[in-house]
Amino acid sequence: MTQETISTDVVIIGAGPCGLFAVFELGLLDMKCHLIDILDKPGGQCAELYPEKPIYDIPALPVVSGHELTERLMEQAAPFGPQYHYNEMVEELEKLEDGRFRVKTDGGLVFEAKVVVIAAGGGSFQPKKPPIPGIEAYEGKSVFYAVKRMETFRNKKVLISGGGDSALDWTINLQPITQSMALIHRRDGFRAAPDSVNKMHALVEEKKMQFHLGQITSLHGDNGQLTGVTAKGNDGKDYEIECDTLLPFFGLTMKLGPIANWGLNLHENLIPVDTEKFQTSEPGIFAIGDINTYPGKLKLILSGFHEAALMAQAAFKYANPDAKVTFQYTTSSTSLQKKLGVA
Repeated sequence: MTQETISTDVVIIGAGPCGLFAVFELGLLDMKCHLIDILDKPGGQCAELYPEKPIYDIPALPVVSGHELTERLMEQAAPFGPQYHYNEMVEELEKLEDGRFRVKTDGGLVFEAKVVVIAAGGGSFQPKKPPIPGIEAYEGKSVFYAVKRMETFRNKKVLISGGGDSALDWTINLQPITQSMALIHRRDGFRAAPDSVNKMHALVEEKKMQFHLGQITSLHGDNGQLTGVTAKGNDGKDYEIECDTLLPFFGLTMKLGPIANWGLNLHENLIPVDTEKFQTSEPGIFAIGDINTYPGKLKLILSGFHEAALMAQAAFKYANPDAKVTFQYTTSSTSLQKKLGVA
């Protein structure tokens, strides 16, 4: 049976924070959106990699978790009736003779839209794995590359490996609920916020955790359950660390996947855009969030929200070249308030 084509104003590729906020901005301009995401839920990296990790730089929210931020953005977008398609990867993107775009997914969905917005973060992301023999046997049982639920690690003997923000942040955030906490890094310098490094050293001084210099060389345990690791110190000597859980945070490898084959200009696996419209090299295709690049780009959720607002104005003008756009404020426009259901 032939899959029925879904017709809409906008297809948004990626249901992370930037894609979700784009629904709101486009909705204010009466543009209907369908969102496609390879994950099984909304929120992108926020939901997949750090749903419970505190985020401190969202305006007016001094602290918010990735999960809560996703929930609030979904609530904000709800009045505009977006349609979500999860566990789907966009495989084909082509421009039709009438100027619309046809989008096909690996699950057989077919969309036709006036505008396409790529809000795919860094593409598909995979954790960089440490070169430790046999680590695969422990993955998902006692070796984890992300913290999805903090409760998973309550009363565990946790060893975290790495020297970046994720390693330091989770050392500090998990320490209060673990039976024991240890951090191992190959050197005493870190690629993390100085405040986090200071907090970690304070916990060590208070004997609430341990810090080890060195690198893990082998794992010990049976049936996927760790009992400890062997590490090599900077002096070349081996030593043992007892643990039942290992969290290696060595960063992420970003893969664009099919996006790389869509005929867009790319620069170091990112999509260059202008800062007026956030349009790609193909008119009608826009890119917001971590997937794009431009002079002065900051990879912040905050920046992506700004990009979504300007993109929406440009996308409306592209889709409706003869229409007049009157800029309105949600605080004072009764027509916008009616759309939001608050008038």
